[in-house]
Amino acid sequence: MRLSKPFIRLPLRFDAARLAVEASRLAASAWMPHPSGMRGNSAVALISSGGGDNDSFHGEKAATPHLAKCPYMRQAMASFGTVLSRSRLMKLAAGAEVSLHVDFNYHWFSRVRIHIPVVTNPNVIFHCGEEGLHMRSGECWIFDSWRRHRVVNQGAEDRIHLVIDTCGSSQFWNMVRGVEQAPSDAVTVAAQQVPFKPGSQAELKVERYGAAAVMAPGECAALVEDLIVDFLSNPNNDRQLADAYAAALRGFAQDWRELWLLHGDEPTARPRYRALILDMRRRMHPNRRALTTRSNGIGVNAVFAERVLNAALAPQDQPTA
Repeated sequence: MRLSKPFIRLPLRFDAARLAVEASRLAASAWMPHPSGMRGNSAVALISSGGGDNDSFHGEKAATPHLAKCPYMRQAMASFGTVLSRSRLMKLAAGAEVSLHVDFNYHWFSRVRIHIPVVTNPNVIFHCGEEGLHMRSGECWIFDSWRRHRVVNQGAEDRIHLVIDTCGSSQFWNMVRGVEQAPSDAVTVAAQQVPFKPGSQAELKVERYGAAAVMAPGECAALVEDLIVDFLSNPNNDRQLADAYAAALRGFAQDWRELWLLHGDEPTARPRYRALILDMRRRMHPNRRALTTRSNGIGVNAVFAERVLNAALAPQDQPTA
């Protein structure tokens, strides 16, 4: 999700020592390797698809058995009072890093990631855009995942963060706006402690419907227009190709709307939707970086594929060729 600046500190503070104790009690087998095999990166699923050990963005979310063993962790997550999506403990081994990347798939268009450092050291630096900072244990941060970002751990101990994905409620975003322009030190002074409440069974609200089986035409059009504005404003793009791409993407959104008006999300219409997706894929430029976004220099093909085409139908209904 795009934010007004790379990092925003939220006015909440958590008992990192208690969180660390709960994390230390989890079995070694609970830590899953990074799905892309990134060295030194592992995670424990706390809220996941179906409540299992997975990294999936799809399907109904549920708390995992690991979270049931961590009462304060659950209370910390519930304290935001908003619907939560995929959430994990994320470990970055000593000497390891999270390589430079941008989160540009459908999930991240409308969701922000909350970071609560549990175990850390001053040599863990989070870089986002042109800025870098150390998130201290117990603090609470969000960051702009649309900017290029990476994390390095040059310390001698593993780093563990509690990370929570959410679209956020109006109350959550009002809290963000209240501190958006405040210096981090001022937020430190104003931060409210979230204490552990023994015996309290915190109620979690988790995503049940993260994406429709067939993307609604209004959402498709909005996603397409957001991308078009970004690449049309990039002076480094070939203008003729950019205009042609804008027309093709708008045409896809218009044809998607037409199919929706005829068939909605009827299962019998899936082949028609698949055919439209396949046709659009074939029409995309063979050079994946023929056009790039102005905001962060990502190839338009990749963004359109991940944000729209791959999300337009449920995974089981996507074309296979």
